[in-house]
Amino acid sequence: MVLACCALLPTAAFGQTSTTPAPAPNTTGGVSPSDPQFQPTPKAKIVGGIAIPPLGAPQQVVDAINAANEIVTKPYIFGGGHRSFISKGYDCSGSVSFALHGAGLLDTPLDSSDFMHWGEAGKGQWITVYTNPAHAFMMIAGLRFDTGWRDRMAKAHGAAPGSGPRWGGPRPTRGYHARHPLGL
Repeated sequence: MVLACCALLPTAAFGQTSTTPAPAPNTTGGVSPSDPQFQPTPKAKIVGGIAIPPLGAPQQVVDAINAANEIVTKPYIFGGGHRSFISKGYDCSGSVSFALHGAGLLDTPLDSSDFMHWGEAGKGQWITVYTNPAHAFMMIAGLRFDTGWRDRMAKAHGAAPGSGPRWGGPRPTRGYHARHPLGL
């Protein structure tokens, strides 16, 4: 089953949100991925500021997108997401760490310098982390997950305003190292 997105459920005792995904509708149009008529879609889409995973994406990609959706609209907080994956706000590398952790690809939050040596060198097919000593962002299934560099694509698809983690389109990558998880 491909999850379309996560719904945040209130946790009254702590005033936080649950990371339990809500049940997703059938996003394959009733066609099984093993059916010859099934056609995976190569790119995720932004709907109302939330990314919708593409059909046929590997489960880790779907999980990374769903995790990232959980923190979209959180504020930018320098160092946010570094001591713990759970934070009131996130900085650039804290956001990337949260998404990768949600996909089971990272056990401990990393900063942008640490990401320069994480994973495999080069662009990935599904997930690429772009990093330098001062900033990190990622591309997941054709969408950028970033805490900066707003663009018209994000606004056109209802991306939430603010400086924290948000979805958007590609951005210039000059001066960044491309890294990716093995196999993705």
